[in-house]
Amino acid sequence: MRTVHHLTLPRALHPGAWWLWALGMAVAASRTRNPVLLILILAVTGFVVAARRSDAPWANSYTAFLKLGLVVIGVRVVLQALLSTRSQGNTVLFTLPQIPLPDWANGVKLGGEVTLEALLTALYDGGQLAVMLCCIGAANALASPRRLLKSLPGALYEMGVACVVALTFAPQLVTDARRIRAARRLRGRTRGSFRTTAMPVLEGALDRSVELAAAMDSRGYGRTAQVPKSQRRITGLCVLLGLLGILLGVYALLTDAMEVPFAASALAIGLLLAVSAMAIGRQRVTRTQYRPDPWALPEWLVVCSGALAAAAMITAAARGVEGLVLPGPLVVPPVPLLPVTGILIGLAPAVVAPPLQAPRRELVTA
Repeated sequence: MRTVHHLTLPRALHPGAWWLWALGMAVAASRTRNPVLLILILAVTGFVVAARRSDAPWANSYTAFLKLGLVVIGVRVVLQALLSTRSQGNTVLFTLPQIPLPDWANGVKLGGEVTLEALLTALYDGGQLAVMLCCIGAANALASPRRLLKSLPGALYEMGVACVVALTFAPQLVTDARRIRAARRLRGRTRGSFRTTAMPVLEGALDRSVELAAAMDSRGYGRTAQVPKSQRRITGLCVLLGLLGILLGVYALLTDAMEVPFAASALAIGLLLAVSAMAIGRQRVTRTQYRPDPWALPEWLVVCSGALAAAAMITAAARGVEGLVLPGPLVVPPVPLLPVTGILIGLAPAVVAPPLQAPRRELVTA
């Protein structure tokens, strides 16, 4: 008789993997205005968030981004209804009161006839932006912002610490304000001005700042290693050129300003220069990490799923696959096979990412 316990220890996935996956899904959404594909991307990100989110406060941010996306769509449709012209379609739905404009605004109208084609075009354009926002919301819901900032490379260590301090102290200000108002009510002071609440909150924030500064100084924060002046110049040049390459590549890929191979090359060179600058710059920062987040096979699988979704959509756009951009707003949206397959690969994190809760122990007796 023997007993074996099968137990896999759960852990949180590296926050950088979640962000890279979400950015891949956002790139996939940026390449299409097909409502079927956009809804599919939204469903994929929502399913992954529901399957792998934690009970932390930031895990509910996906719902907030969904609401923000609906606001974006509503604003886009309203503006299109106010500013649309008859040239965008002939199917008139209703007519708004038209406001006369001065002569210098010739060619622009405010109000008048609103066509079905104009509203559908605004709905598709707003839906694309809303889905991209929801992809970023998925990353916020799945990845801890503090763990993400802790994982920054050594060259960005000081900026990461400043952001962590800001994220830690900002909620504390709200707590202090509530505590001060509660103390005033206990003393029978139900009415108070903004100054009576703001001054104690500001005083407490300054006291915590002084204490934190003393604690950070005692731990050696801000002390850097000596590096040659030429090395610092090379690091700055690599950072500048890397950022320019990344901006040029991302802009070209999103707007089709240049051929895909040239845009991808500019993006790859920019990323290479940026990584090189971080590798050189980290030599001036001497620090240690307490319990660093591991990067193992689940992280690679999650990142590859988002990259494959983006690559499938970019490949489909380069090959001219029909269905990414509708020829007209009244056309029934097709369902192209290659983009759908790439988007469905984005579901992989719901399976390959490690669970956050410990599974039950299975007792095997032989």
